[in-house]
Amino acid sequence: MLASYRVVAAIPELMEKGLISESGAPRSSPNQSDDDDDEVGHVIRALKILPAHVQLNDQELPWLVGDSATQRSRFAFWRQALRRARSFRSLLVNSFPGEAGGAATDAAAGHTARHSPRIFPVGPLLAGGGSDNTVIERTKGDGVYAKRSSMWQADSTCIDWLDRQRAGSVVYVSFGSWVGPVGPEKVRELALGLEATGRPFLWALKEDPSWRAGLPAGYAERVTGRGKVVGWAPQEEVLAHASVGCYLTHCGWNSTVEAIRHGVRLLCCPVSGDQFINCAYITGVWGIGIKLGGVSKGEVKGCIERIMDGKEGRRLQEKMDVLRRKVVTAKARGLAQRNVLSFLSEIVKSDYPLSMQMYSIL
Repeated sequence: MLASYRVVAAIPELMEKGLISESGAPRSSPNQSDDDDDEVGHVIRALKILPAHVQLNDQELPWLVGDSATQRSRFAFWRQALRRARSFRSLLVNSFPGEAGGAATDAAAGHTARHSPRIFPVGPLLAGGGSDNTVIERTKGDGVYAKRSSMWQADSTCIDWLDRQRAGSVVYVSFGSWVGPVGPEKVRELALGLEATGRPFLWALKEDPSWRAGLPAGYAERVTGRGKVVGWAPQEEVLAHASVGCYLTHCGWNSTVEAIRHGVRLLCCPVSGDQFINCAYITGVWGIGIKLGGVSKGEVKGCIERIMDGKEGRRLQEKMDVLRRKVVTAKARGLAQRNVLSFLSEIVKSDYPLSMQMYSIL
């Protein structure tokens, strides 16, 4: 997401102002008292990197992933990437125009930070929908989607099972392919919460002992007919299916964009990295989902009922429908195409003959 890149691109300034340490750890605000338990990030607020209504605390910066050693390694990687980026004139970003509000508009018009390249959002061009190397499979509403390849073997029975469910009734659950196991206790509470709703659900949960630890004994058999647990689901097909009513997600950026493209409301459970920023936009900027207050049986059940029923659920869906139309329109794709042409034009202006050859081939 462009907003996440803006935060990463601000690392040099954050360090210069003493807001984060040499290892990327946030430092306490000089004006913060010892008994102040408000964790909303003064680091982000100090630089005005993101819109004021984005709620992000200092422990949710995108490089704070894993234990302290992993965090230091990840932070060093980003610093090296930023040093290299100083020589770049432009970057293509998998975001849609206007994705980050005013921040995105400013970035599209120029630079995101000192020594940063110009940003060109091209996300709509990556959405498929009829290019030569994709196959259109189904429609949902007024849109189409492209069936894509996956690094994981999807369970082919998912779609047949979804075909037997009522429209808008299914809760889809997946924590993606990058996030590690969320832990036995959370798996157990998620399982019990999903069961307690009495609603049909499809849960993509890797067939690995470390991922399925905590799943109650005999759970799959207990929920047979109403719930389906698979090792991996064909996510594009699932999100495009008319029976899916909401998506309980870790808020990875690919999953977020896919849900927006197919107009599916989001129940957010971010785990690490950029997922917290994505979640903040989903819930606070776009208003297309809600965040789990914690992973417990009661919280899972309650949030699913909120998002699937009543005025709040309808309001979320209305906002999702508006955002979706902005992302999948010909206008959005046209702007993304112009961004690609601008990117190529900058290559042509360079002094490298090879770049000229590449452009003529394209």
